[in-house]
Amino acid sequence: MLKNKKAREGIAFLLGIVLILILIEAGSALKGDRLVFPTAGEISRAFVRLISSGGTWARIGTTLLHIIEALAISVLIGTGLGIAEGLIPFLHALLRPLMSLLRSLPMILLVIIIMVIAPYSMVPVLTAGMVLIPMISEAGYEGVVRMDPELIDVYRMNSGLNLTILARVYLPMMSGYMKQAFINAAGMGLKVIVTAEYLVQTRDSLGKTIYTASYFNEYPDIYAYALIMIGLVALLTGVPRLLIRAAENRRKPVTSSQFPFR
Repeated sequence: MLKNKKAREGIAFLLGIVLILILIEAGSALKGDRLVFPTAGEISRAFVRLISSGGTWARIGTTLLHIIEALAISVLIGTGLGIAEGLIPFLHALLRPLMSLLRSLPMILLVIIIMVIAPYSMVPVLTAGMVLIPMISEAGYEGVVRMDPELIDVYRMNSGLNLTILARVYLPMMSGYMKQAFINAAGMGLKVIVTAEYLVQTRDSLGKTIYTASYFNEYPDIYAYALIMIGLVALLTGVPRLLIRAAENRRKPVTSSQFPFR
């Protein structure tokens, strides 16, 4: 049954890409402008040409490295902040204005600010980190404050808060919130990374290549790169899901009789 479900999801994903091409084809027919709205055939040929090029894979590698770095930094800092905010209500109230500012600040303005204070090579990662940390920390906070109070009381009666408790009690109980936050962060992070690369002209990156394609009006390439980015988001969200599912299958559920006391 699980295999059938995965197969249906894979087919639906491919049909979703076909739907995008159909919508572009419809836009081309309605607009009557083949330059801005190339045909699905032109986009498909551009996609095959790009994906067959070693240079494209080098650019994908640069952008993929940026998003992995940004996600790693965001998960580490955001999870730590979320747990701390959940355990210390005063800290959550103190950081709420800052997190609201980072969430509401226009992306272009955030990129410009970071461009002024940091080397250009670090702008994509730092920008994405500033956008994603509030998302991750809020999920961590919700996971902590919505934990079963009875489970918290059980460990407090027998042990103080320590790294073992955090790793084997808090993190598993927060996992549902964190998984959804990570999925949202992967898609958002890629958009932020590519936008920052576009603005700072990061060498050998998808953002720089999209800028070049738009400068020379190579719209089939732009749409082809959009399809490549969809694949990257699917990769960034799909692989962690498989790893998390495998870890959950090996781990028994946490019960009040299984707390790792000192």
